[in-house]
Amino acid sequence: MLDDARGPDLRGTEDVNASGKTARDVAAALAFELLAPLGDRYLHTVKVAARAKELTPAVPQSDRELLVVAAWWHDLGYAPDLVQTGFHPVDGARYLAAKGHSPRLCGLVAHHSAATFEAAERGLEADLEEWPREEGPVPDALWTADMTTGPRGEELDYSERLAEILARYDSDSIVGRAMSQAQPSIQAAIDRTSSRLRAG
Repeated sequence: MLDDARGPDLRGTEDVNASGKTARDVAAALAFELLAPLGDRYLHTVKVAARAKELTPAVPQSDRELLVVAAWWHDLGYAPDLVQTGFHPVDGARYLAAKGHSPRLCGLVAHHSAATFEAAERGLEADLEEWPREEGPVPDALWTADMTTGPRGEELDYSERLAEILARYDSDSIVGRAMSQAQPSIQAAIDRTSSRLRAG
């Protein structure tokens, strides 16, 4: 599994070491395969992965590869062939779990960017709870990467990102309500990540 102490081992890509590909290479290739047809969604994903790489100093050395791979895969659930519930964090995590990836990686994808709030709006709390909800530097950095990157890969601060989300979705929509409720949690994750970066 990706978070195994022996290093990255992506199930289904047993030739990673022999081919010279890193876990990040494999993650990027799968994101391209599943999300490139979606245009802007893929552009967003590319920039979130790049942002996550910039944020790796905020997480332990042993978790840096995991953070970047989770960033590449955080929106896989938008791929049409993966849709089951219509809630992309759960659908992406289910796909990764079916491929044999670790509960930790699946949990990072499932719970990214305060997904708990939208799961509650959709009545999917039990589906989300299939995976552990991690707290700490890695999810904080993943949320930061996602929530400071616009829908076409633009660099935004969180207030701008939230404003554009609320502009795309009605404020009383499921997404609008969830993102408004999640604001304190997301801001806190971003603040903690910024503090860790400053601490070096």
